[in-house]
Amino acid sequence: MSNINFDDYLNEQLRDPIFKKEFENETTKLESAIALTKARKESGLSQRELANVSDVPQSTIARIESGANTSIDTLSKIANALGKKLTVNFS
Repeated sequence: MSNINFDDYLNEQLRDPIFKKEFENETTKLESAIALTKARKESGLSQRELANVSDVPQSTIARIESGANTSIDTLSKIANALGKKLTVNFS
């Protein structure tokens, strides 16, 4: 059994347009999850506390932070509760 470098393997898989599309979709969700988790922690709030101030269920916040898909509406509520501006960028 030979060793495979992950980056080489990923780059090979990304040549497949279907794989690339799904990979990019998942990456976007994970970036949102990381951004929300970071903003919440920087604000010193637990998920439950953020749920209370944003009027979004704690379970929804947990799902978003785990990489689940959500709506712009929900993200806007959370951003406003954190005193942040939600920005969507197509780059």
